[in-house]
Amino acid sequence: MAKETQNHTLTVSGWAAHDSSGEIKPYTFKRRENGENDVTIKVLYCGICHTDLHYAKNDWGITMYPVVPGHEITGVVIKVGCNAGKFKIGDRVGVGCLAASCLECEFCVNSQENYCDQIQFTYNGIFWDGCITYGGYSNVIVADYRYVVHIPENLPMDSVAPLLCAGITVFSPLKDNGMLGSPGKKMGVVGLGGLGHVAVKFGKAFGHHVTVISTSPSKETEAKGRLGADDFIISTNSQQMQAGRRSLDFILDTVSAKHSLGPILELLKVDGTLVMVGAPDQPLELPSFPLIFGKRSVKGSMTGGIRETQEMMDLCGEHGITCDVEVITPDMINEAMDRLAKNDVRYRFVIDIAGGTSNL
Repeated sequence: MAKETQNHTLTVSGWAAHDSSGEIKPYTFKRRENGENDVTIKVLYCGICHTDLHYAKNDWGITMYPVVPGHEITGVVIKVGCNAGKFKIGDRVGVGCLAASCLECEFCVNSQENYCDQIQFTYNGIFWDGCITYGGYSNVIVADYRYVVHIPENLPMDSVAPLLCAGITVFSPLKDNGMLGSPGKKMGVVGLGGLGHVAVKFGKAFGHHVTVISTSPSKETEAKGRLGADDFIISTNSQQMQAGRRSLDFILDTVSAKHSLGPILELLKVDGTLVMVGAPDQPLELPSFPLIFGKRSVKGSMTGGIRETQEMMDLCGEHGITCDVEVITPDMINEAMDRLAKNDVRYRFVIDIAGGTSNL
């Protein structure tokens, strides 16, 4: 990975976890000054992803403390490097999960930077200059322009923030599996949380018949009445699962808890596809018979490249798609993290970093 010499003299106020307790506290630190390939962004909002909780508590054993989480960042450009001409001061922009990649491999060349084996993330990564990356729980971020996207003028900056992670995570497999530009398919969404609710919105906007599959009967009214889902299957109800057998062309599984894929696969038509975007911390149960006797496929998918993220943003602008969020102030981050651990959020927390100073 190429190196650049940067001066880390820009003082920034943020919020960080300093140990595995996961407690988030105010933290003042230094960022690099704006380089020739950079844009400096005043952060307005930052979503709280479940990944933030894992890193704060070092659940995966890879956290480099202090860690400043946040990869669902929206803000306005306040400084532009000489090579970053696609942006100008005042632009509404977003930064997602990616901070750097090799720029040379087949994946980078084909705008699939998220699969580069040298990918570095917006926080808890190592940037080109050798320094640890710090995320969007801060009032300013400096980002390489190649990993920044424009945000359509008609989308509110708070509820658009989670699209930079949750949104692209579900959009990418929909695009990869022919669900854009081919309306009329039958699509299933497993789980109705931060990822699932956006998947339902995308599915309906793209003209599909959408079925939500959930363990929670209480979510049916929300799924159908508020989000526009066409059908709802309680996955623990054997009669409903049997009635839905071989009815779906495509299933997006957003659940991050251990579960068996066998019963869900039976909902697919012959030659159907299930894509996993949830990340359970224990191995999934994957029986062979539903695969063999249904000629079905199981795939995985993670986030998306920058060009694809911009495409998603533009489509969200056209269709008016945003996330359903609870906006909080920075002093509520720890409370929000506790609630997130209990899945007590509808459907994404977003931190008002700028303190309500902008209605952008």
